[in-house]
Formats: sequence, C-alpha cells, structure tokens
Amino acid sequence: MEEKELEFQQKERYDLEDLKQVTRILRSENGCPWDKVQTHQSIRRDFLEETLEALEAIDNQDPVLLREELGDVLFQVVFHAQIEAEQGRFDLADVIHDITAKLIHRHPHVFSTTQADTVDQVLQNWDEIKKEEKNQESYADTLRAVPKTFPALMRAQKVQKRAAKVGFDFQDQQETWDALQEEIQELQQAVQTGDLSAMEEELGDVLFSVVNISRFLGLDSEKCLTNAVEKFINRFAKVEFLAVQQQLDLKQTDHETLESLYQQSKRHLSDKSTD
Repeated sequence: MEEKELEFQQKERYDLEDLKQVTRILRSENGCPWDKVQTHQSIRRDFLEETLEALEAIDNQDPVLLREELGDVLFQVVFHAQIEAEQGRFDLADVIHDITAKLIHRHPHVFSTTQADTVDQVLQNWDEIKKEEKNQESYADTLRAVPKTFPALMRAQKVQKRAAKVGFDFQDQQETWDALQEEIQELQQAVQTGDLSAMEEELGDVLFSVVNISRFLGLDSEKCLTNAVEKFINRFAKVEFLAVQQQLDLKQTDHETLESLYQQSKRHLSDKSTD
C-alpha cells in the first residue's frame, strides 16, 4: 500500500482527490519528515495564520492572492482531516457530509417549506435552529457558545449582539456614551488606588463599552482598531522619514519635537488622502 501511495501521477490539473492523496503521502512512513510528525496542536497556529492571510487577500481585493491563500486554508482542512482519518475517527468525506447536511438543515426556507422572505427572518431562523442543534437551553448558553479563541473585540461585539436579540441592551446611543463615561471614571479611580487587578478589570469595562458604541453606530470594532493601527504605523513611518530629513535621532529627540513631527505627518497623510 505504501508503494502505491508514493506512485503519484503528476497532471496538468489536479482535483480534491489528488490533494487528499498528496496529503496521505506526506503523512506516510516514507513521506515528509516534517509533515508526518505534525499534530492538531502543532499546526494550530498555521491554520490561524493561513486564514488571516486569506482575509488580507480579501481586504486587498487581490483575487490572484486569494486563490492561493484559499488553497492554503483548504490544505489545512484536508491535513487535519487526514490526522483524524489515521486514528479512525472521521475523514474528509465525513466533514463534507456534515457541513452539507448542516447547510440544508439551516436553510429550511430553501430546502423545505419554511417561509423567510427577508434577511432578518433568515437570521432569526438560523439562530433558532443553531440553538436547537447545540442543545442551548438558555440565552446565557448562546453567549458562552461564542468561542474564547475569537479576538477579544470580535467576541465582545458578538456576545453583545446575542444579548441584544433578547432585549438586553441599551435603549439608545446616548446610553452607550453615558456608560462609557462612567467606566472611564471608574478606571481613573482604580488607577489612583494603584490596584493592578482593579485597573485591569476597569480597563476591560472601558473597552467593552467602546465596543457597545461601535455596535450602535453599525461599525465593526475589530476593523476600526485594525484601521487605527495601520494609520498609526503609516504616521510613525512619516515621522521617522521627517526625522531623517532633519538629521534627528528619534531616541534622542525631545517630546515637543516628536509631537511636532507627528502633527506634520498627520497633515501630510491627510492631504495625500484627499488628492
């Protein structure tokens, strides 16, 4: 069997079966020394990195790169399924069956007689079906079901959204601003005490309140922060460029000069964006 596996026929165009066979060969006794010793845990980070790279291709609207990155994500799925197949628990065919059956079950308005003529109705049905599938007996169960592995801002917004669906939410946007001000005051009080545990808790509450505001504004808090980080990097790069032009060493430059350079970078990048 091992020899047959290694007799892989190269082609002009490959399909899913070829990818499965290549993965089996890589994992086989005479396969790749690295691939054959990997576990779910050892390549867990790889799965995350490949997914994030696919997201970057989407953000950059780069179809060529997206095609490549989706392939990397697909290989991760096939690889993890192969690890399980070797243990006799499930294989890729089971994964494909399960997701297909789940999609059919969660779309009764398409594959059955349930009516859902709007996006809101579809989402409401989806949530009810998912709750039933996951044996979630309480609304709190639906909040706990949001994976802890999510980025914190994304998890906070999803938890808040689920709580809001049952009416547990602020009445209007002003209440979110009031809550933020209250949390900031509590953080300032915690800072004055010097209690690190209290500061950590209150800062978390401030961030959670900011996420509430983004949700009420119809914004994605994760995306907002990502954009802010990118903007800061671009501004810092401009500060460094200006410092080099003026023969300044950033480490030796006083705060007032650094602030002046930063304001210049903001104006330059702002003007550039409106060109």
